[in-house]
Amino acid sequence: MGAVVTDKWIHRYEPAPDAGRRLVCFPHAGGAAPYFVPVARAMAGDTDVLAVQYPGRQERRQEPCLGSIDELARAAVNALEPWLDRPVTLFGHSMGAMVAFEAARLLERDGRAPQGLVVSGRRAPTCVRPARDLVHLRDDEGLMAEIRRMDGTDDRILADEELLRMILPVIRSDYRAVEGYRYRPGPLLSCPVLALIGDTDPQVTREEAQSWAEHTTGRFDITVFPGGHFYLNSQGEAVIRAIAQHMSAADSPRAC
Repeated sequence: MGAVVTDKWIHRYEPAPDAGRRLVCFPHAGGAAPYFVPVARAMAGDTDVLAVQYPGRQERRQEPCLGSIDELARAAVNALEPWLDRPVTLFGHSMGAMVAFEAARLLERDGRAPQGLVVSGRRAPTCVRPARDLVHLRDDEGLMAEIRRMDGTDDRILADEELLRMILPVIRSDYRAVEGYRYRPGPLLSCPVLALIGDTDPQVTREEAQSWAEHTTGRFDITVFPGGHFYLNSQGEAVIRAIAQHMSAADSPRAC
């Protein structure tokens, strides 16, 4: 089934207009909305899954990428305005976790706190590692080396020079946004937070993920899966179950 594009920011692959809750998915650096098609299919019926499509990719490839996590979060929240008529959980992987977190803070500030937040493959925003080098400043070969290290991109894409020329500027821009992000202290979230990580992910340790607990007054849980940064490519069913359980627990008033 093709996406039902409600506006240029929001894709729905399995519309569930009668569902009592929504899950909003935020892609990783270089990623796009279709990455979450399996989530939409698995949750079809009881959850209306929305996937955010950032500018600069696929049908939005002619649009300039946004330069910061804050810009992405603000634009996404604006696009979500029509979808806040029922409980919403935000789910982001890697860069998407940062965008989802800042979007959750904006919603909380406006008195429309999400029902839950799921952050995957990303250390808490207060866990800052010393910068050895900035990926977005590397040449194309250096950027491709980082992509290969993360092991989340199909080798056929890496071997297609024409396709690479199309996606490298997007990936570079996304890394610029990630590497330029600076956490600004503010009020804590009130919703429950679930952190998901792979046990061999070079980007986040269990301790760094555990620090997400410091950013909410609600319940915090962490689940560790086998795998690296893109553990969810091989652990999809288990990840979807974990998210569904988090959402069901959040339905209870005792969850926060």
